[in-house]
Amino acid sequence: MADEHYQILEFEKPVYELKKKIEDLKHSAKEKNLNVDTEVKALEDKVARLREEIYMNLNPWQIVQIMRHQKRPKTLDYIRMIFTDFMEMHGDRSFGDDKAIIGGTARLNDIPVMLIGIQKGKDTKENILRNFGCGLPEGYRKALRLMKYAEKFHIPVVTFIDTNGAFPGLEGEERGVAEAIARNLLEMSHLKVPIVVTVIGEGGSGGALGIGVGDRVLMLKYATYSVISFEGCASILWSDASKASEAAKILKPTAKDLLELRVIDEIIEEPLEGAHTNPEAVAENLKAAIENNLKELMKTGLEELLEKRYEKFRSMGVYTTAGDPANV
Repeated sequence: MADEHYQILEFEKPVYELKKKIEDLKHSAKEKNLNVDTEVKALEDKVARLREEIYMNLNPWQIVQIMRHQKRPKTLDYIRMIFTDFMEMHGDRSFGDDKAIIGGTARLNDIPVMLIGIQKGKDTKENILRNFGCGLPEGYRKALRLMKYAEKFHIPVVTFIDTNGAFPGLEGEERGVAEAIARNLLEMSHLKVPIVVTVIGEGGSGGALGIGVGDRVLMLKYATYSVISFEGCASILWSDASKASEAAKILKPTAKDLLELRVIDEIIEEPLEGAHTNPEAVAENLKAAIENNLKELMKTGLEELLEKRYEKFRSMGVYTTAGDPANV
């Protein structure tokens, strides 16, 4: 059974109802001193089959629901489980400190790294503090300051993406959030150190891209990555945010979709029900993937590194021009 701390999603209920039936049967049998091993074994086999059938055939919106699970590990959780000696740095040296975007130096075993990530809250109070994981201009400028620091001292950069988008309010516009994100895209494209990007939750719009340009883009199995939030897309296409599930189908935001489209480079495995059911195991998988990619990138010459990074993003997508013979 899921414990009281776990939010049970709608499509998961048949599994948990069967598990409850097993617990009730065991409890009743114990009280009446009955042997129900055969019945329990049959139900447990049924649970295993149903569990596999559900999770091996998830649709995009069900993946979104797992990704948004209230107990899903956040950036600081992974930093705690993967890295040592994390020293957080604050402020953009221009306006202030954005609590939604965090960063600082740390060590990945024997590799010094610069960590930059988007932090969502775990409850209402923390979400208000963290601006619900929606970065402000000063957050992206802080991220760039830390990247330039990493470049100066030849430290690789590791980023963690978990946001439905940059903050859309007036203060973001007044302080130039679009310019801050655009500047980061430019600067990250030719930053002279290896960059490993990890999408650990929701990767939404420019808010994700502002720290999303890298040599390798890794993505957890139940994370999502899209050009706009699902509710935002539904509001634009159908003037109805409640059609977010329809938007999820057409945006192709899942790790499987994006690996096929070559937007990401590697999928990091999660437990069948999601990272919230075994954060430590996911952290181990993520740690191994980050370390392996960093070690490979650190052996690559700077000129080759930058050329491959340029080609990686330049080759995304398929397009034609008016003068293309294919259009004649």
